[in-house]
Amino acid sequence: MTESEPADADIDVQALRVVKAIADGGSITSAAAALGYSQPAVSQQMKRLERRLGVAVLERAGRAVRLTEAGRILARHAPAVTTALDAAAEELDALRGLRAGTVRLVGFPSASPTLVPRLLADLAASHPGVTLTYVEAEPAEAVAAVREDRADIALTFSYPGDREDPHRTSARGLSVRTVGVDELVAVLPVGHPAVREGRVELRALAEEDWIAGCPQCRGHLLEVCGRAGFVPRITFETDNVVAVEGLVAQGIGVATLPRLGVASFPLLPGIVTAVLPAGDERTLHTVTAHGADRVPSVRTTLAALVRVVESSDARGDGRARG
Repeated sequence: MTESEPADADIDVQALRVVKAIADGGSITSAAAALGYSQPAVSQQMKRLERRLGVAVLERAGRAVRLTEAGRILARHAPAVTTALDAAAEELDALRGLRAGTVRLVGFPSASPTLVPRLLADLAASHPGVTLTYVEAEPAEAVAAVREDRADIALTFSYPGDREDPHRTSARGLSVRTVGVDELVAVLPVGHPAVREGRVELRALAEEDWIAGCPQCRGHLLEVCGRAGFVPRITFETDNVVAVEGLVAQGIGVATLPRLGVASFPLLPGIVTAVLPAGDERTLHTVTAHGADRVPSVRTTLAALVRVVESSDARGDGRARG
């Protein structure tokens, strides 16, 4: 190419993956390690990309390198491009009869011992060629993992009236689907006088000490108690469901928990769960990049997730447990 010739702006997908790896790891060395390349191979690939584009992608910062504005643009668009190309490749594989693929799932903690094992069993029975990897994270982190191309599917939840709903802002531009609900229940000491036929009204618990959970759960507790006409007196905060039940069993306070959390392990002695007023539940979602469901393995996993959620005991039968 001479100085008078325009730059060839063709960008190959592997170069995009390398740029994204440099953005994620902060160096050529980390990108090479993540991709299984040698450091000189990554450097040469970046030089070839810069020659094709006619613009610098990397710049020196002391002894380190960093992405230029052009490099940051490429890194920002890389997930969408690679997702689309992966979709095309898997659809072509599907036409050739290949039913395989790896799907990266991120899900909230109470899904780990309840929904995820059943999802793995479903896929093993119906689509043994699909491999699922799993990482546990709260909804906001899970959504970020999809946006940053560290996950293909995020399994998340939201509450009615969420003050910091992770799907309202951080999931903008992504595909959010509702897949089911998870009912909330009150967790009380056995024999609590507010329980009537397996049910309880929140306003009957206005004078109790409360145990709150994750920030989203705490926000929802404040919301529902506010609707019931009082501000809960929160004396303990923990994300550990077992700890919540243990504190309730010792008479330290009362709490609300999602049924999936309660179903994570056998109910501790000395406590009972009671149904809250109708509609007090959290909504379960899947979050993916737009077009990710065109990838056969992702589409298969999404369908299996819907089956698993629909068959789960996310809504109670109206009876107390204890």
